[in-house]
Amino acid sequence: MKRNLTTKILESHLVAGTLIPDTEISITIDHTLLQDATGTIAMLEFIAMGLPRVKVGLAAQYIDHNLLQTDYKNADDHVFMTSAAMKYGIHLSKPGNGVSHQVHLERFGVPGATLLGADSHSPTAAGLSMLAIGAGGLDVALAMAGHPFSLPSPKVMGVKLTGTLPDWVSGKDVILEMLRRHTVKGGVGKVIEYYGPGVGSLSVTDRATIGNMGAEMGATSSIFPSDERTREFLVSQGRGACWQPMLADEGATYDEYDEIDLSTVEPLIACPSAPDKVVAVSDVAGTKVDQVIVGSSVNSSYRDLMTVCRMVDGNRVAPGVHFHVNPGSRQVLENVAQDGGILMLLMAGISIHQSGCLGCIGMGQAPGTDQVSLRTFPRNFPGRSGTKGDRIYLCSPETAAASGLSGVITDPRSMGVHRPYPAIQNPEKYLLDDSGIIFPLDDRSTVEIKTGPNIIPFPEFEALPDSLRATVVITLGDNITTDHIMPAGNTVLPLRSNIPAISEHVFEQVDADFPARARASGDGIVIAGENYGQGSSREHAAIAPRYLGIRTKIVKSFARIHKANLVNFGIVPLVFKHPDERDLFVQGDQISIPGIRHLIENGATEIPVFVNGREIITLLEVSDRQRQELLDGGTLNFVRQQHHC
Repeated sequence: MKRNLTTKILESHLVAGTLIPDTEISITIDHTLLQDATGTIAMLEFIAMGLPRVKVGLAAQYIDHNLLQTDYKNADDHVFMTSAAMKYGIHLSKPGNGVSHQVHLERFGVPGATLLGADSHSPTAAGLSMLAIGAGGLDVALAMAGHPFSLPSPKVMGVKLTGTLPDWVSGKDVILEMLRRHTVKGGVGKVIEYYGPGVGSLSVTDRATIGNMGAEMGATSSIFPSDERTREFLVSQGRGACWQPMLADEGATYDEYDEIDLSTVEPLIACPSAPDKVVAVSDVAGTKVDQVIVGSSVNSSYRDLMTVCRMVDGNRVAPGVHFHVNPGSRQVLENVAQDGGILMLLMAGISIHQSGCLGCIGMGQAPGTDQVSLRTFPRNFPGRSGTKGDRIYLCSPETAAASGLSGVITDPRSMGVHRPYPAIQNPEKYLLDDSGIIFPLDDRSTVEIKTGPNIIPFPEFEALPDSLRATVVITLGDNITTDHIMPAGNTVLPLRSNIPAISEHVFEQVDADFPARARASGDGIVIAGENYGQGSSREHAAIAPRYLGIRTKIVKSFARIHKANLVNFGIVPLVFKHPDERDLFVQGDQISIPGIRHLIENGATEIPVFVNGREIITLLEVSDRQRQELLDGGTLNFVRQQHHC
């Protein structure tokens, strides 16, 4: 049988289940990835398991999100994560060393391996032909403890690439084209596998950009083959021995198909405030620009930054435009500096920041009121920048640089009249510097884990009761993101290890009274529409509502990671059998679900919900394992029960 690459990697890691779409499978994990916005809680969860060290091939902890130290909280948590990493045999990337995705690509990625990351953009590793999957922190902590990772077996969408990209167009425009075609829901339940003769024209870092933003389509993961371009990149990183070819069989089949002729792709831009509101740059050209940011989670590689350097060389940023560059890693910054790029940026009037996520997660760089900000980031969800009512556009480095120079949104192809396209290639050999990484110690016996006052013991949640009587605390529409549920930014993220405190911010951008109303309700229910919980993998969007008393969420459909996180913390994820019945619910309704424990225990897929004297049928679409976790009140309780037995 002719197998695609996704199937090959899944089969080689499969420990339970069969590759039938939507049935549960379990796979072994080779690498795990934590970052500091999710890693504190995940590390506490791992420590609670009582193991002397991690049991995964390579575990990495990155400090790249919460870099603003406006008080003691972030600094204390960084000390905690550093000491815990040293204690348990985890690689630690220090603050300023770089964004997890870029650094892992450079220093650790291996073709054909699996990676589970507590960051939804972990599929950046697709650039090195890794099958990388985003998940909640608890799932990653379990993988660090040697447990397999369970997920619905994905469909595989094969995207055939032909041709080569024209000048002034790059990988960002390819993934924006995918979002234009398939929307933020088009990848749900799928791995997007790219193949065909056009793949060889894309660099590893362009492939990484495409893999990174596959998360915005809701995809389980994305993957590219491991070919000569992959080998070149690994050789340039001094890791050529890690390379192996990884290709789909000739004539391999896919569950779905699409095709992109790269030569026809044009500069694209995602308009406020969703990654799939994609139009041609020429359609919005002339719109005044106030801020430009290149870098952070995506488009922060050497190729991306040097393209900007060459485009602005000899020019000045337009008056009134604030232009920022956030390098993806210290390695990127050092190599750009070695090739003269830093002076080009400074002479153009561009601000250069430390390597990290920064404005991408709302950690600084917020735009002013009614200002237009062009960013090469992966997300432009409302308010994510830190400014309510923000006007954030997503674009390529080429479009960002052209617009920063002109002061208005500009099709970068117009620059071709005055200068040739830079056509930057990644170095044949990078300047390498691993001083920002603390490697696992041989002797960890003397390491002490240090905790600050902001690290509060993890709350304990009770088991599911026999029946539920609850109040509808809030009703919501479609495409509610984890940023809506649990905001990012420099006010909220430092509270990530303090569940009581961070819970006060649940739904704060949507309804500031939600926490008080939820507490007053006792047991609560959230009602929403399609694609509920899209976006970040942050499990606080499940833990904090559970802490406030939310016991179930009833929606038209869930995003994959958030649904798994809800189960992990004992919130029952129900889906309307008849989606139009969502409109029968209003805030304040009293809901009853009689015998819910018996129904879940006995494998019921239809769960009757009663509201205003009417029976509404909802669906519970979870595995047998997840049913037991819901009964126990969450995965931690379930694991403790298993160990007790």
